[in-house]
Amino acid sequence: MNKLFLGVIVMILLSIGACNTTKKSAGQSNKEVKTSTVESNAIAYEKLENALLWKISGNGVESPSYLYGTIHIIPSEEYFLPEGTLEAIGKSKKMYFEIDMKEMNDVSKQMGLLNQAFMKDDLTLKDLYTEEEYKKVKDHFEKMGIPLFFMERMKPMLLTVFASGDIDPGDLQSGKAKSYEMEFYEIAKDAKKETGGLETIEYQMSVFDSIPYEEQADMLLETIEMGDASNGSMQKMIEIYKQQDIEGMQDMFKEEESGVEGHEDVLLTNRNKNWIPVISEAMKGGTTFFAVGAGHLGGPQGVIHLLKEAGFTLEAVK
Repeated sequence: MNKLFLGVIVMILLSIGACNTTKKSAGQSNKEVKTSTVESNAIAYEKLENALLWKISGNGVESPSYLYGTIHIIPSEEYFLPEGTLEAIGKSKKMYFEIDMKEMNDVSKQMGLLNQAFMKDDLTLKDLYTEEEYKKVKDHFEKMGIPLFFMERMKPMLLTVFASGDIDPGDLQSGKAKSYEMEFYEIAKDAKKETGGLETIEYQMSVFDSIPYEEQADMLLETIEMGDASNGSMQKMIEIYKQQDIEGMQDMFKEEESGVEGHEDVLLTNRNKNWIPVISEAMKGGTTFFAVGAGHLGGPQGVIHLLKEAGFTLEAVK
């Protein structure tokens, strides 16, 4: 399999949080996730402090755990860790990601995912576009150095990750960019810490089938047509991230996701809710460090508020 194609898959999996998908927890079926519940009480939402690192305690947890909001890919010169992050990792027995990074680094696992990246029924992008539209998409990716030949059958929403040009599949390999997940995983691996995932890669990839391919194709074309208007969005997000403004990131995601209107439950809300019982169970085994996209933390349906409703106490670590 072409190395570029594999690189695209890896980048998609690291960047998927920006698209927001609903997934199940590792080792659980869809039914198990839907029926797994944590008793919750409706409480008023309070605006969150600017902080990426949060301590989780209370609700019968013997030792505190930690929740960290990542930005999946960031230019190397912008990479930073808030004070207290390495100390929190050091205290933790386990490290959980959205998907287990151990699987992300398994080439055989990556290869097995390729079929799930493809549309069903042998559909191709040509089937979803007019001749003129298809040429526009083809020319756009070829200018980026990504031949569309390798991605003709890929689900359009996955390709949207790259359409703005903010993410280059080779940046991680060249050292121009870093992944917080990869950096944290290396720390965990060196310290021989157990790792886990809040959801599986397979479900993450397959969930895109819940959005009609025609709508996905429209999103992809719209992103391409926006051109330079969208080029500053990544830098804007990085600036908000450096301020540790998770409320601001939540607001930005809402603005950016106007194209998926009507799919919010599938793409975000249900996903966050599914994580709560998994997080709760993981903390029973001792102090755990959870690293998830910062866009999942804020808002009334964000992980922080949902954990509070489940009875946990969350405090910003400054």
